[in-house]
Order: sequence, then structure tokens, then C-alpha cells
Amino acid sequence: MRQVRKYKELTATEKLKYRIAVKMTAADYFRLLTRSHEAGVSPSEYMRECFRNGHVKERLSEEHAGYIRQLCGMANNLNQLARKANAGGFHDERWDCKVAVARIHELITKIGI
Repeated sequence: MRQVRKYKELTATEKLKYRIAVKMTAADYFRLLTRSHEAGVSPSEYMRECFRNGHVKERLSEEHAGYIRQLCGMANNLNQLARKANAGGFHDERWDCKVAVARIHELITKIGI
């Protein structure tokens, strides 16, 4: 006599009825296969667990992107001052360097890095 398997009855909230397509590189795909195999689950179940328990780094806000642009400009100015100081002596550029460093420090504090 053939043995009949009994499956757990799933409620409507437990059923997996939504499908989503994800594009990834070959390296990411093989990393997913390796990690899911090591965990002993299917790639789909591995992705669901990552979604439930993982976290994603959020993108920079417009405000933070503006701060980063400002910081890059200030760093560029500081590099120019350092180049001048190395070429013509530090005393001429000393005050400008201190001001630039103070502004950079203030902006970094404002961003919260």
C-alpha cells in the first residue's frame, strides 16, 4: 500500500502567491546559490529570510548629497592650499588652512559622520 503524505494546510496569509523577478550578476547569483546551499535552504527561502531579517543601507538623501558635494569642494580647496604652502612656505597659507579645516570639521559634525 502506498503511503500518502499529509501536508500542513496553509492559511491565506501563509501562502506564497506573489512572485518577483530579480536581476543579478553571475557572481551575485553564485554567491546566493552557495550561501543558500550552506544554509540548507532553497535560494528563494534564503532570499525571504534575508528580506525578513536583513537590512539595507539607505541611499543618501538630497540634503546629505549636498553636504558631500560641499565637503568635496572644501577638500579640494584644502589640497590647493597645501600645494601652495609646500611651494612657497607655510606661513603665507597658515590662516587659510586653519579656516578650511575648521569648516570641514563643522560640516562633518553637521552631517554626523
